Amino acid sequence: MRPHKHLLRDTLTIFLAFFAPTFAVLYWLNIPSGTWAPVLVAQVFFTLMYALGLIAAYRVVICLDDTSITERGFFRPLTTFPLATVGSVVLLDLYASAALDTNPQLFVTDRDGKLLIRMRGQFWTPGDMHALVDEIDVPIVRVPEPMTLADLNRLRPELLYWFERRPYRHVTDAPLVAEPSVIAALTTRPLQN
Repeated sequence: MRPHKHLLRDTLTIFLAFFAPTFAVLYWLNIPSGTWAPVLVAQVFFTLMYALGLIAAYRVVICLDDTSITERGFFRPLTTFPLATVGSVVLLDLYASAALDTNPQLFVTDRDGKLLIRMRGQFWTPGDMHALVDEIDVPIVRVPEPMTLADLNRLRPELLYWFERRPYRHVTDAPLVAEPSVIAALTTRPLQN
């Protein structure tokens, strides 16, 4: 399985839309004075960084076979997990930041609840997520209601990447915003074999 193909095309459009006019103006201002060499160095640097990012994005893949799941993430090496270590799959819809739109999320965890693989709806199709779920014979936790990143951070912070986790002060009197069915689905862990 590979991420959405349109992401690579969209990033190229954004890169060209921003950098082409920016460097055109910089060249126009610096060529008459003979100080265009630093502009060329900057252009080569940014183009090289973009090309490396494009290569890394093109190499992202998740493969599933009879015995293991293999993932190569963005700027991460190839990682393989035996299917025997997979404990559960969590499917939920997460609200996008400051919006009412939701994105599907799939979390593959080991028997201790540690995150092995995460598939975010911004990058993976729902069909890819369901194909992975159909091939893995483990308990599936489907969260019935969409939730916010803050709710997921309070209930299962180990499912989030380190940069998404926010420290929060646990106040026992503070109500939890998520619906009771969401809380029950996320806090109930599958039975260990």
